[in-house]
Amino acid sequence: MTVILDHPSSASEAEIAGLDLPKPYLLFLGDAADTTFLKTGQGLRDWAPDLCVAEHKCAGAAATLDLPAITPREAYAAGARALVLSAASIGGAIRESWIPDLVDALEAGLDIISGAHDRLGDILQLRQAAEAHGRRLIDVRTPPPGLPIASGRRRSGRRLLTVGTDCALGKKYTALALAEAFRARGLAADFRATGQTGIMIAGRGIPIDAVVSDFVAGAAEMLSPDADPAHWDVIEGQGSLFHPSYAGVSLGLLHGSQPDVLVLCHAHGRDRIVGLPDFALPPIGRAIEVTVQQAQLTNPGVRCAGVSLNTAGLSDEDAERVIGALTTEWGVPVADPMRRGIAFDRLVEACLA
Repeated sequence: MTVILDHPSSASEAEIAGLDLPKPYLLFLGDAADTTFLKTGQGLRDWAPDLCVAEHKCAGAAATLDLPAITPREAYAAGARALVLSAASIGGAIRESWIPDLVDALEAGLDIISGAHDRLGDILQLRQAAEAHGRRLIDVRTPPPGLPIASGRRRSGRRLLTVGTDCALGKKYTALALAEAFRARGLAADFRATGQTGIMIAGRGIPIDAVVSDFVAGAAEMLSPDADPAHWDVIEGQGSLFHPSYAGVSLGLLHGSQPDVLVLCHAHGRDRIVGLPDFALPPIGRAIEVTVQQAQLTNPGVRCAGVSLNTAGLSDEDAERVIGALTTEWGVPVADPMRRGIAFDRLVEACLA
């Protein structure tokens, strides 16, 4: 049975609708050579660890999430009820090389959950196997019907949007960490998911990059509706204004979110767009200037509170040194939200100032 997730009939109901996904999960890593394109698996492992039973991958694949490696049948016996496509190929495709492993999962009794652009049910082998074994094929990257065109109307409540110098460098993690920090300070705050992994973690959201372009900003408006003046929506960013492939979705999300506060996300040491080495990342000051300028279309009072710096691969001592130096160089709070500590507290306070 192929399932396109049930969404409410009107967009006004879509924002509050939760997802009913079979749990817990076996994370499928495909044939990934490293963790660069395992954003979904990493996100679930780090933010929903209780739902992750183990990992499984194609024969010969090198990447790992450091979870137990078991077969789909072993995972089902261990309690898993769905295999989650945890690798993201460029363009959101489901690779042909994955199909045998996905069929094995269906035969083992697992449903399949996908955040890919390709639809599981459009693949004949998967559809036939799912029907033969009474299993579900669940596509999360399906926007709700009836999304509106953006109005640009100012909404009540407070909004923070994470933006980036590139893709795959921490926008989702930063939004999750900031929402958690806001709540720890006694504030009303919601994480608003805009990508497939965030939706799986939060149980709700709108996959912005699957929305028809005319409706992207309207979807972002619907995702963060009018709220109490003291309430914060912390919105997961997508893509980058400086990415030649994905700047369009980033701009629509920026305009529709109408953020009061921006946090710019950057990966330490990265100077080229991943996968497009002919394109250099902008200097941080330029990235802040351009993003704020574009955001002013729908919120003239927007400001950038600081930089979320992905320091993965550095020791704690080296990360602290780099963060201190760049805070001075860039003139804004800089922190790695996954390390927390004093620098992160300063970034949080700058967001709330």
